[in-house]
Amino acid sequence: MGPITGVVLAAFVAYAAGWYAGAIEGNFSLLLFLATVVTGVYWVAERLYFLPQRRRVADVLAAEHEQRKAALAKQGFSQIEGDIEPARQKVLAQPWWLDWTAGLFPVILAVFLLRSFLFEPFKIPSGSMIPTLRVGDLILVNKYHYGIRLPVLNTKVWHNHDPQRGDVIVFRYPPQPSLDYIKRVIGLPGDEVAYLNKQLTVNGKPVPRVAQPDFFDKDSMRYAKQWRETLDGKAYNTLNDADRPAFVPGATEFPFADGCRYSVEGVVCKVPAGHYFMMGDNRDNSLDSRYWGFVPEANIVGKAFFVWMNFGDLSRIGSFE
Repeated sequence: MGPITGVVLAAFVAYAAGWYAGAIEGNFSLLLFLATVVTGVYWVAERLYFLPQRRRVADVLAAEHEQRKAALAKQGFSQIEGDIEPARQKVLAQPWWLDWTAGLFPVILAVFLLRSFLFEPFKIPSGSMIPTLRVGDLILVNKYHYGIRLPVLNTKVWHNHDPQRGDVIVFRYPPQPSLDYIKRVIGLPGDEVAYLNKQLTVNGKPVPRVAQPDFFDKDSMRYAKQWRETLDGKAYNTLNDADRPAFVPGATEFPFADGCRYSVEGVVCKVPAGHYFMMGDNRDNSLDSRYWGFVPEANIVGKAFFVWMNFGDLSRIGSFE
């Protein structure tokens, strides 16, 4: 089993290395699921076959030792040198290939269950959600808030809450579902969302906003106009770049694109059933639903709610809701 296990472990390492190098498009959920299944098979085999087999060998070794002691005692040797226990422990010890499979199963299973059904960590790679989330923030996403989904398949098996306007959610990017994006929910199914002249309107009602002190972005070394926006009772800050025009350049073709109207003032979209309209809080530096369309309900991963670490700024740790 050692050579076979070596090949299996090498395959996992090669997959991870190819993913890291960009040679293949990785799927961490699938990789974790396969690791859980493979180590689980070894764990069951260890409990039902390999460990009992080693115990039988150890028992035979102990029995032979006792027979030898008895035989020597008959010959008058009362003091017998040699301790059988180290040999027994060596026989009972797991070989390396079980240490790296069955031995890791409880940890991998715990990570798989935690990540699949409770909370999943993500890292913020871009500034599209500034000032709410900063580059380098490590966040937690609640995987059960909107319902339980099967790992890998992402099929919902239990419904909990519906997404609400103002929620910050992680979802699979519609043009490339292998990528995870994070944005704020602006429009629900059936809503009409308008972003004209940098003023957000939902169902004909302007979303209230109050001017705030300009925001200084340390990464770009620039100031941006900052507003305190309130959507359905949720208050958060947004940024606007005064030098950027209001129109949406480079919008692509996407499903239900006929529900959107583009002009020099911006865009107006009717959100189709079963879909959501997403926008980044850094309004002029966010590729969101204005550009690539609506997010299907099936693409939702979970609700973001907490920054658990930012190695460059520990003051970022805490809830951002």
